Amino acid sequence: MAPQILVMGELYWAQKDAEQLLSGIADVISMESQSRDELVTDFASGGRYSNVVGIYHDHLSDKRTGGPNEAFFNALPESCKWFAHKGAGYDSVAVHAAKARGIGVSNTPGAVDEATATTAVFLLIATMRRFSWCEANLRSGGFNPKGVEESARDLSGKTVGILGMGGIGLKMVSYIQPFGCEIVYHNRRPNALAPSSVRYVADLYNFLGQLDVLMVSMPLNKNTRGFVGEKEIKAMKKGSIIVNTARGPVIDEEAMIKALQDGHLGSVGLDVFVKEPQVDQRLRDMPHVTLLPHVGTENQDARRKMEVVALTNLREYLLTGTGPNLVPECK
Repeated sequence: MAPQILVMGELYWAQKDAEQLLSGIADVISMESQSRDELVTDFASGGRYSNVVGIYHDHLSDKRTGGPNEAFFNALPESCKWFAHKGAGYDSVAVHAAKARGIGVSNTPGAVDEATATTAVFLLIATMRRFSWCEANLRSGGFNPKGVEESARDLSGKTVGILGMGGIGLKMVSYIQPFGCEIVYHNRRPNALAPSSVRYVADLYNFLGQLDVLMVSMPLNKNTRGFVGEKEIKAMKKGSIIVNTARGPVIDEEAMIKALQDGHLGSVGLDVFVKEPQVDQRLRDMPHVTLLPHVGTENQDARRKMEVVALTNLREYLLTGTGPNLVPECK
């Protein structure tokens, strides 16, 4: 019998790709379980999924069966050795529980680089120019809102700092450079792929003190939760801007809101929030900030790339015993 791959969620854009990638090497079955209890029963000996060797995971399946927490991984059959998460961020996946069971976890980092970077650049422009404020005023029956001219600024000559120079950060650089900004970045260490025109700053507070705009592009984990807090925000220039397309909890949201209220921050552009889908009403009430409902990767091209990369991780596991995007915690 061919190895079984369980699809948790829907292959919406890459159905044909799934056939090409897995045909002849695996039987692909779709999850039919409607609850966590039913799923656990289906994973148990003699259950519908008791022989699966790998799982394709779309977070939308969590609405039915709950997220991939420690209890989930402990319920998996002994045959399961690979968990292919469809997404670059994997903070919702109990990676250490998977590793304890000998299960590899993969994600889809490169697939979201372009979509996330273009979202970040939109937020950068919208916040600097106060375009969201202008659009909201127009849609409510007004035209040019009072106060925009006094607070909006051009991008040229501004210092933009990227916190986290991975694949997404590198894409941001290529998109931002034509605006005539000075670009600096802070990482645990310099990225050899960063262009020579981009300056690395090793000290976090030296980095923050130079910025007109901070663009957050770092993963969420136990070390980065609340990484940008009150101290870090106060280290930035008065009137500076924060753009976050990473994960909401990377920033201390309360500290950020207080800095907006007292004028230390000039604006923020956010695609992510601490308690999604809830958004703090104080942010909603600020006309000069730009808010998006976590749509950074919500386009058909990015979604297809994500599905294909997740499937490719499964294929390579089946053929070689490991996938190309094994997350660092599992290495």
